[in-house]
Amino acid sequence: MSCVETIQAYAFRSIGFGERLLPKGEYTLCEHFTLIGSGMIWNIYFGFVALLTGFFFAVALAVGKNSANPAWRKPAEWFIFIFRGSPLFIQFFFAYACFLNLKGVSSFFDPFTSAWLGALIVLFCNTAAYSGEIFYGALLSVPKGDIEAADAYGMTGWKRFRRITFPTMMRLAWPAYTNEAIFLFHATTLVFFSGFPAWRQKGDALYYASYFADKTFNPFVPYPILAFYFILLTLVIILLFGFVNRQLNRHLPQERREKIRWRANLIR
Repeated sequence: MSCVETIQAYAFRSIGFGERLLPKGEYTLCEHFTLIGSGMIWNIYFGFVALLTGFFFAVALAVGKNSANPAWRKPAEWFIFIFRGSPLFIQFFFAYACFLNLKGVSSFFDPFTSAWLGALIVLFCNTAAYSGEIFYGALLSVPKGDIEAADAYGMTGWKRFRRITFPTMMRLAWPAYTNEAIFLFHATTLVFFSGFPAWRQKGDALYYASYFADKTFNPFVPYPILAFYFILLTLVIILLFGFVNRQLNRHLPQERREKIRWRANLIR
């Protein structure tokens, strides 16, 4: 099978299109790159959907934690504490066990035991908790002078939050939030090790990298390819978030503009 035929056969195998059986035999570099790249579709899906939905929940958590009303503040504080205080890997296993028990109660929970929904919910909660703490810190750092100026112009409530507080909070939080986005996409590889099964071998990038490593007894080919794909994905995230960061800071003098500095999350 030529490389072009391999790409046609396996490029979208992870989502159910193409050859049903995994390759056997020589395991060429083209097969490595194609199948691991196919699995990246799932990693991008998990990261993109969790980041998009988690963003709005994170803003709500930050506002709730900053509220003077304990009915809003305490649930937000405990949610952030629980999901930041426990390892993501353990959260996957607890969630799967919980969904599995609920599945026995009602068929409504059947999709929750699948990775596409169950693992996504865990990633959503985890990134919302971390992002919520980032936004909360930025919310506390909003200059009081900005709030006082808004009050002087008669802005209160939602209008003040939408036009003054929220844009300033985003501008202050965006560099740290970029690091959270990068880590979230890296954390999607943990789905393979969690209890959520890969249905009909439709796994993520690490699933296929592990397949090649097991078959060839040589992890030094598939895992560097996996790292290569994630480096490319990280560069794309930095470029996209860097563009947003420039838009958020475009009204400031050049010397006062926050620059995004990527830092690895060594401990989570």
